[in-house]
Amino acid sequence: MESRVIFHIDFDYFFAQCEEIRNPELKSKPVCVCVYSDRGGDSGAIATANYTARKYGVKSGMPIAFAKKRLEERNDAVFLPVDFDYYIEISDKAMQVMKDFADIFEYVGKDEAYLDVTKRIDSNFDKAMHLAQQIKNSIRDKVKLSCSIGISPNKLISKIASDYKKPDGLTVVPPNKIEVFLDALPIRTIPGIGKKTEQKFSEMKLETIEDLKKLDVFTLHKEFGRKSGTYIYNAVRGTDYEPVKEREPSIQFSKITTLKKDSKDYDFLLENLIELCKEVHDVVIKNNKTFKSIGIHFVQSDLSNKSKSRMLRNPTSNYEELQKNAVQLLKEALENQTITIRRLGVKVAELSEIQGQRDITSFF
Repeated sequence: MESRVIFHIDFDYFFAQCEEIRNPELKSKPVCVCVYSDRGGDSGAIATANYTARKYGVKSGMPIAFAKKRLEERNDAVFLPVDFDYYIEISDKAMQVMKDFADIFEYVGKDEAYLDVTKRIDSNFDKAMHLAQQIKNSIRDKVKLSCSIGISPNKLISKIASDYKKPDGLTVVPPNKIEVFLDALPIRTIPGIGKKTEQKFSEMKLETIEDLKKLDVFTLHKEFGRKSGTYIYNAVRGTDYEPVKEREPSIQFSKITTLKKDSKDYDFLLENLIELCKEVHDVVIKNNKTFKSIGIHFVQSDLSNKSKSRMLRNPTSNYEELQKNAVQLLKEALENQTITIRRLGVKVAELSEIQGQRDITSFF
């Protein structure tokens, strides 16, 4: 069977790089893009830092005050508020460029996407490298954005490979090099393995992906459950059959607010949630839409994200339906919530036009 050729494309230090595009003078300076809270001053956290700032130990999720301390010897350090509308505009332009090179294009988020290019290059990994270079050049010429690309026979290895030589990296892992590429990497490199799992493996004296191969699938099932255990067993062997699926940025209406204080108190969050539901519903009505999916979104105090959503049986534009489901999702999301929440959002998706009375009467 011919090997698939999958690209994972990841824009480097995306928010900070967008700011450098807007103001090229920032390129030589440490740049930190911040999510400021409504509490004023330096209250908030770093969303993204450029590589100059990272050399001083600044990273995503770090409180702004800590980052300023790390950079106090640099009197040219720049701290900017996030500007999501501008970042989305840059992202959209870059995604349009990438789409033209793909057999199948899968949007993942503002700063990353998968491309299946198997047919375009006849499963040839030498041609893949040239195509990737063309994409990098094209994005740089048209959008002034640098990106890192990982190339392999599947999504998992391509994602690992895109992170391998950041920034502005290009890493090709053909089928016969998968084992050599993976074995020496630390266990944490596998997407989905976090600090706790890594700590557990460390206690078992396992540090690299090669070490982890020593565990059989039954041991992994016992330690991590069947689903996670099977995933880890396959991942360390570079096995991933998930196809690249055609996916565009989803059309949705959403509202998000920075809370007056970081909290996980239900009553406080409920008050804010109801206000957000009203705002989202106003947009739905103004645009003459119905929705079939309802979701809530947390940005937690460490800047990590958490979201929950549910699909309704039928499309609706009913406010009570929106609020009832959003409240239920909030209750579910808070059940095991340990981290306080900084920002709260509500969204509706799976939108369609309202089929109203006007349509019926027009037949008479």
